[in-house]
Amino acid sequence: MNYFAKLIRCHRKQSNLTQVQLADLAGVGKTVVFDIEHGKETVQFESFQKVCSVLNIHIKLESPLMEYCVKEVSNEKG
Repeated sequence: MNYFAKLIRCHRKQSNLTQVQLADLAGVGKTVVFDIEHGKETVQFESFQKVCSVLNIHIKLESPLMEYCVKEVSNEKG
């Protein structure tokens, strides 16, 4: 089990949630929570974010280029 899998599982258990309850609260399938907790690498990032949000885990992206790239992405059309 990888680091993120262990963290998610610990947070879920400390929140007294089953995998099914967490999945329902996050609006994802129950297999998503199972897959995350077993370190499956094919879980979509959006689904991972939803699960983290329910557990009050905040994901922060940092980079020396972040400010520049955020502006570039905001200015893109389509």
